[in-house]
Amino acid sequence: MSRIEAPRPEGTAMTGTLLDRLLSGLPAEAVLTDPDVTASYANDMASFCPAGTPAVVVLPRTAEQVQHVMRTATELRVPVVPQGARTGLSGAANATDGCIVLSLTRMDRILEIDPVDRIAVVEPGVINATLSRAVNEHGLYYPPDPSSWEMCTIGGNIGTASGGLCCVKYGVTAEYVLGLDVVLADGRLMSTGRRTAKGVAGYDLTRLFVGSEGSLGIVVRAVLALKPQPPQQLVLAAEFPSASAACDAVCGIMAGGHVPSLLELMDRTTVKAVNDLTHMGLPETTEALLLAAFDTPDPAADLAAVGALCEAAGASQVVPADDAAESELLLQARRSSLVALEAVRGTTMIDDVCVPRSRLGDLIDGVEAIAEKHRLTIGVVAHAGDGNTHPTVCFDAQDPDECRRARESFDEIMALGLELGGTITGEHGVGVLKKEWLAREIGPVGVEMQRAIKQVFDPLGLLNPGKLF
Repeated sequence: MSRIEAPRPEGTAMTGTLLDRLLSGLPAEAVLTDPDVTASYANDMASFCPAGTPAVVVLPRTAEQVQHVMRTATELRVPVVPQGARTGLSGAANATDGCIVLSLTRMDRILEIDPVDRIAVVEPGVINATLSRAVNEHGLYYPPDPSSWEMCTIGGNIGTASGGLCCVKYGVTAEYVLGLDVVLADGRLMSTGRRTAKGVAGYDLTRLFVGSEGSLGIVVRAVLALKPQPPQQLVLAAEFPSASAACDAVCGIMAGGHVPSLLELMDRTTVKAVNDLTHMGLPETTEALLLAAFDTPDPAADLAAVGALCEAAGASQVVPADDAAESELLLQARRSSLVALEAVRGTTMIDDVCVPRSRLGDLIDGVEAIAEKHRLTIGVVAHAGDGNTHPTVCFDAQDPDECRRARESFDEIMALGLELGGTITGEHGVGVLKKEWLAREIGPVGVEMQRAIKQVFDPLGLLNPGKLF
């Protein structure tokens, strides 16, 4: 099957027609055409991902307005690039030349929180942290918490099937999306899924849309599952003389049947970068810092058991936090990691390789060898409990040779992940950055089937063209 390519508008006549048609069903303030403004919507936070020039940016407030945009796009054969807060790291939200950028950030209402059915109904522009705080007031908990949770939107989380620090215990976004309202490429509105705790009626189209990166439809409403709010978690920090020893501890913790609410790893490079940025005083003598947390009724006992396993794996020091404030300080260090690594050379490429937990040590050792080979700084932070690593390549974007080495190292890390039985992305998505690698991972038959699904939902190829494959 040939690759789907969306037609693009050309010339001022087409642009004028497009604007006239959009404004016939949208308020003027929802349609942005100033080139300086529209340029700011051209790309997300990924490096090395090309971005085009949008013809217009539209900021709808209702599902009906989104339907109008898609009917117009279908009539005029104009590509549409859906966007949330543009905190993505794969170029999935990057504009294509002549497209309509459809920014959903103004659809930011929490429509319902139901403590009995334990669901929230939200629009796609709701900020993750805003939802989390709102449900907390009802004694409930929305677990998915990407590092960008103070900025990223629920719609973006759904589009990329994002994860977060708590995935080891609570799982990823896909496990919390019960139902969706989706505007299809031709403007029709479709509802998928349910509000009930159980439901197996027909194909699971809800899961199909989660992680589709805006290529199959536009999510305009989501029904999300909630959990009871857990007790306040306590965190333990363990220092290790090597990354492999820290990974041995991770394997021991998981094999021992423990269920931490968080199990995160920071290598030496990352710890130093965080100290340089925040002056937190983390131990730079360590080769790897492991953070484990429990939100159980007796977290101190759980931390003691995990601390013993860390010591058995070779930890040089194990320090449990005394209270919630100290725990939060340690978690803030982890959340600061990617910003701190960006400050090392000014620009980063953040990889997203996930491997079986048993191969985590091999991945980290391999990344260190790749860094030495290419004479680069590569820090590794990881959701160690589920094997999802973020090797972060630090480079000077103004140095062409360093840029080349950064891109080569990035590709070698993805190849290493596949060799170890892993996947090229655990939570960031494919976008533009990893299209070629998706094809390598799923093979030609897999690509053919995915393109066939795309053809069913978007026969004209208008939705987020050029992404995924």
